Amino acid sequence: MFMSSEQLIKITSAGTIPIPKDFRRFLELQKGGYVKVLIDGDCMVVKKATIS
Repeated sequence: MFMSSEQLIKITSAGTIPIPKDFRRFLELQKGGYVKVLIDGDCMVVKKATIS
């Protein structure tokens, strides 16, 4: 069950942002999978992507 919808995440020295495990489980994101990233005003939105 997904409990929280917001977490503070530190950007790594390589410039990447780790996706928390509970978020990955909720969205069924797998290692090697894809996400879409877009900017909406002052927000960065990350969405599950399906590549066919």
